[in-house]
Amino acid sequence: MKYGRRVAIIGGSRIPFARSNTAYSTKSNQDMLTAALKGLVDKYQLHGERIGEVQAGAVLKHSRDFNLTRESVLSSGLAPETAAADVQMACGTGLAAAINIANKIALGQIESGIAGGVDTTSDAPIAVGEKLRKILLEVNRAKTGGQRLAALAKFRPAMLAPAIPTNGEPRTRMSMGEHCEVMVKEWKIPREAQDQLAFESHQKAARAWESGFYADLVVPFAGLERDNNLRPDISIEKISTLGPAFDRKSGQGTLTAANSTPLTDGASAVLLASEDWAKAHGFEPQAYLTHVETAAVDFVNKKEGLLMAPAYAVPRMLERAGISLQDFDFYEIHEAFAGQVLCTLKAWEDPKFCKERLGLSKPLGSIDRSRMNIKGSSLAAGHPFAATGGRILATLAKIIAENGHKGRGLISICAAGGQGVVAIVEGK
Repeated sequence: MKYGRRVAIIGGSRIPFARSNTAYSTKSNQDMLTAALKGLVDKYQLHGERIGEVQAGAVLKHSRDFNLTRESVLSSGLAPETAAADVQMACGTGLAAAINIANKIALGQIESGIAGGVDTTSDAPIAVGEKLRKILLEVNRAKTGGQRLAALAKFRPAMLAPAIPTNGEPRTRMSMGEHCEVMVKEWKIPREAQDQLAFESHQKAARAWESGFYADLVVPFAGLERDNNLRPDISIEKISTLGPAFDRKSGQGTLTAANSTPLTDGASAVLLASEDWAKAHGFEPQAYLTHVETAAVDFVNKKEGLLMAPAYAVPRMLERAGISLQDFDFYEIHEAFAGQVLCTLKAWEDPKFCKERLGLSKPLGSIDRSRMNIKGSSLAAGHPFAATGGRILATLAKIIAENGHKGRGLISICAAGGQGVVAIVEGK
């Protein structure tokens, strides 16, 4: 990091990502996070070692997950004396955890740490309705049998309907996809461009799997060896036949099941360290985490696009780093939706947006799309909310390592709540 010691990315490990209600339908957050951590412990022979700290998190959590990361650490093979903490920043959780660990390493507070994330939509927490919850609490507070009966008398069978979690925004009552539909209409992103990006994501991910790129990044789990959302045989013709997934009524919807990420289960973990710790353990850093930034937009009052925060975070980070948007060899832009990626890229090219919203004298400009998500991204792999950051960070670090430990990469992740987390990863 610029303001402290260099933070080395040693490498990462994850389990295959699985579509909701498929391979991991009976697995919990703790099951999956433990598997990802074990994969990292086995990969780097950290058995019985006390590392500085582990930070990870999940977006969808049961009450039993109140100490999720610590419980997973205790089953991971690391020394039981390894401290752990839970983090949550929606889809940016994995990268936010890495930033927290990196900052501690940069400041000399710890020498090594693991950042990770996990999510399951198959085992999503289902709560009782609010009326029933209040009755149950009243029963619990009751001091006498009469008080308990009086509370229970308020019960009605309709109250048994469960409260099922959604991935919508509490303040707008709109889903992520509905918000993205608003964005692509505002930025005039055509359906064809979204479908093309989705097609390319699957094609690039399929080539990466066939070349063996993911062989040491992904550990088998629950009978699965590869991301089961990946469609190597996907075609533009097939994608184009799909109907709108979020805006069905108007007939103008362009987001479909193919150009949007599916609900996904999975977990990832990344090992970070100081250069001294890496050297002492005989590890050659794959790359270094050098700059980071977070941002948020006012999507309620100013009606800013919910998923546009990275468009603000990246220029702030570039200014601090003293480089331009074109000074990158690789771009890892999280594909929550193909339309969201294309809106962000178009915003950076737009003179009005860059002047009025970003306060810049000229547009940030275009990127070389051939350098973007070269091993595929979320549209192909899937998107277990809190695990995506770890997947991207580990993927980019390995890309740079295979490039002779040379080059510079940009990570950009949008998150619920109108937030964004971005970072720069560099070689030697």
